Amino acid sequence: MTGTSLDGVDVVLSRLAPKIEIRAAVTVPFPAGLHRRIAAVGPDTPLHTVTTLDAELAAIYADAVNAVLKDSGLTPIDIIAIGCHGQTVWHAPDRNPPITVQLGDPNLLAERTGITVVADFRRRDLAAGGQGAPLAPAFHAALFSRQDETRVVVNIGGMANLTVLPASGSGAVTGFDTGPGNVLMDIWVEQCRSLAFDEDGRWAASGAVIPALLDQLQREPYFSLPPPKSTGRETFNAHWLDTALANHGNAAPEHVQATLAELTAVTIADAIRRHAMGCQRVLLSGGGARNAYLRARIAANLAGIPVEPTDLHGVSADWVEGVGFAWLAGETLAGRSGNIPAVTGARHPVVLGAIYQGKPIA
Repeated sequence: MTGTSLDGVDVVLSRLAPKIEIRAAVTVPFPAGLHRRIAAVGPDTPLHTVTTLDAELAAIYADAVNAVLKDSGLTPIDIIAIGCHGQTVWHAPDRNPPITVQLGDPNLLAERTGITVVADFRRRDLAAGGQGAPLAPAFHAALFSRQDETRVVVNIGGMANLTVLPASGSGAVTGFDTGPGNVLMDIWVEQCRSLAFDEDGRWAASGAVIPALLDQLQREPYFSLPPPKSTGRETFNAHWLDTALANHGNAAPEHVQATLAELTAVTIADAIRRHAMGCQRVLLSGGGARNAYLRARIAANLAGIPVEPTDLHGVSADWVEGVGFAWLAGETLAGRSGNIPAVTGARHPVVLGAIYQGKPIA
């Protein structure tokens, strides 16, 4: 899994049955400068640049997989499949025609590992009229649902998305992207302090929320759209942030960071209040789950509802997405649907992804 945080490749070696078991997990950082090259990709990027990144990412994925196998004492023959989400560089499901683009050539990945690859998960849902995202809710439902408790799983990567898991008989599983997760905070701390991220939210915690800026940020039309909906760096990016800050040029940088953290917390909490009535527990995954200040702000905006990492419920918050795409690959190989139409807006359930065979046919 590589997500909108653009920080590296999460590789999770997992057994899915009879229960989910993580055998090994590692994050392989991107080479220096790669995240900027990926972030710069847009609809006008030359095809040569895009295809070069496509192959380069596949090579990085393959090296990461092969390294994990070597460290685990396993060989490609021990692995049923690789579930590869790929790196999203453009996601515009509301265009005509709808578009979603993930890089990391699965042909090269299969060739360089000798393992069957399941990839291109999003476009079949798009073809069926869906948003192509979020796709984690089916996995969240399989892993975290409880008959006696309504839960919300919130994944905080570059963007944030939630899954509503009603207690038995109290409704259907739903979910959507709430908006920015870490992306704006990461952009700002890199711009101001040349850091990849604000560790534990300490810089944000040193500042104070700017009410006028927070109010301006919350006016973004995406926040008021009804689900199903999904978003990405096409909306929430450095240009979006610069435009918002144009009238706040004298604000102290740490106050801006505190405000960006509050935006993530408030939009997550507001989405839960509006769309997860009766929520009894919030489970956090993704890099944002490790940000103590952000966790505290989400909890403060959801007074009375426990907010805790998925570590307390069987899977480390760091690896939920990686395991999720392994699980989706298993559903694809079994011929079972992996989308939830109530989440993505698709007309019907579909089997997600394409299968790229590993070992050459003799």
